[in-house]
Amino acid sequence: MQVAKDTVVTLEYELSDSDGNLIETGDEPMVYLHGGHHGIFPMVEQALDGKNVGDSCEVRMTPDEAFGEYDAELVQIETRDKFPGNIAVGMQFEGEGENSGESLIYTVTDISDDKVVVDGNHPLAGQTLNFSCTVSEVRAATSEELSHGHVHGAHGHHH
Repeated sequence: MQVAKDTVVTLEYELSDSDGNLIETGDEPMVYLHGGHHGIFPMVEQALDGKNVGDSCEVRMTPDEAFGEYDAELVQIETRDKFPGNIAVGMQFEGEGENSGESLIYTVTDISDDKVVVDGNHPLAGQTLNFSCTVSEVRAATSEELSHGHVHGAHGHHH
């Protein structure tokens, strides 16, 4: 079966930066619903369209095509008393963007005696990325997966 709209695609993948430094390798395969269901980067989905099991591809994505440009306005300095006592660099919190009102994940990047610096940018924002993958399985999506817009099962979404 070929990768096509409304198929469930399983990928073995690696993500690296523009210098070839490995950022992530899938310990578990990536499984997504193909065909505009927002389960994978659009450029990767386009490159995979029509591929078969065993086929590979590599896609180079600019920041705009991946996690966006780095936005310095998403870095905020907050008073320490707004955070739990066990606060640590690397912890993440959900909050609203100051100007957008949208929900963002903020990562603690620095802590002082009375201040905490949090960053609402995705950790890979501003980076050009290389996504390389090999198709390891393709199957027809179930009617339930199509109605929910995502994959169910071992490596997909669980309700």
